[in-house]
This record gives sequence, C-alpha cells and structure tokens, in this order.
Amino acid sequence: MDQEAVVMEIIVNAGEARSLCYEALGKAKKHELDQARDLLKQAKACLNKAHLTQTQLIEADQGEGKVPMTLVMVHAQDHLMTTILAHELVTEMVGMYENLAK
Repeated sequence: MDQEAVVMEIIVNAGEARSLCYEALGKAKKHELDQARDLLKQAKACLNKAHLTQTQLIEADQGEGKVPMTLVMVHAQDHLMTTILAHELVTEMVGMYENLAK
C-alpha cells in the first residue's frame, strides 16, 4: 500500500465532500432544497470513498503500528473528521431550511 497515494485519496475525497457540503448550504439559503439534498448525497458518496480508504489503512495496521504515522497522515485524518462533521451539520441546516419553507 503506497502511503502517499492513500493519504491523497483521503484528502481529495474529503475535500470534494466538504466543497459539496458548502455548495449544498448555499443552495439551501437560496431555497433550492432539492439541489441541496442532491449535493449532500454526492458529498456522502465522496465521504464513503474516503472512509473506505481509511478503513483499509486501519486493517493494514492491525493495531500494531505497521502503518507509519506521519504529519500528512494526521492531516488527512483531521481533514476527514472535520468534513464528516461539516456534512452532519450542513445536513441538519438544510433540514432546518426545509422546515422553514413549509
């Protein structure tokens, strides 16, 4: 497993997901709620890819420190975790916009 490629896979997919989340929030602010929900689904797909890559790393490590922990690896993990949080929060906010529109 090429660690650099794995790290970039996590960062790229998490970054795309984050961009889609904030695009969804912008659509919700404009009351384009169907488009916002679609963007959140796309973001979730990107997050799933990043999470799968992270899971493969965890499996390769087997809790034994087989995968070297570098600063860029920590950065990738932080990027993924904050994007998961952004997705959760934006999903809630889009729901609030939907409720306000009723």
